[in-house]
Amino acid sequence: MKTLTKACIAILAITGTMILFTQNNAMSEEQKKPAAMPVVAEGHQQITLGAGCFWCVEAIYNRLDGVVSATSGYMGGTNPKPTYQDVTSLSRNTGEVEVVHIVYDPKKISTETILAWFWKAHDPTQADGQGADRGPQYLSTIFCHTKEQLKLATTSRKEAQEELDKPIATSIKKAGKFHPAEVYHQDYYRLNKNKNPYCRAVIAPKMEKLKLEDKKDTGK
Repeated sequence: MKTLTKACIAILAITGTMILFTQNNAMSEEQKKPAAMPVVAEGHQQITLGAGCFWCVEAIYNRLDGVVSATSGYMGGTNPKPTYQDVTSLSRNTGEVEVVHIVYDPKKISTETILAWFWKAHDPTQADGQGADRGPQYLSTIFCHTKEQLKLATTSRKEAQEELDKPIATSIKKAGKFHPAEVYHQDYYRLNKNKNPYCRAVIAPKMEKLKLEDKKDTGK
């Protein structure tokens, strides 16, 4: 039954991707351009997380109090201007990971809480992707923007490991250049959850499990 469920999710993931590329052909050129770089106001902090498909990760963080913005994008590679097509292609990916760049108000939500949600948002023990989404672009990664975040992430990973039977595969790295994904990827779940079967089959159940489905989405 578990194998059958995984197979069904894989089929839905492929179907969702096909729908995405069909939609892509009908999109305006503006929607295909990279989104604006997120603004980090004085007093706010930023951290960048890779936990599988960025649609799901963005949806989770967009519902947390204290998160100012959650922007889907790419980090970790050498391509100066990566596109979704580049990142999802095994022959064109140069090390980029699908990530969500999170700007948050530390007076309302701590880095420790941001990281606690990271471990709940995905399976950090899966070394080749997340669920049916396999490939280097889906690897579990914490990109830290400060030395303090590096310390907190290392401690958080150690604490999370104590709760898990399998070894955690999550990498902790210094943040590199963040490349915002195309406009049509931003706030994807809220805008497409009734259109794309991947949203209904994969993201919606996770949002329900985390008790976030009914919380207000702060995405713009």
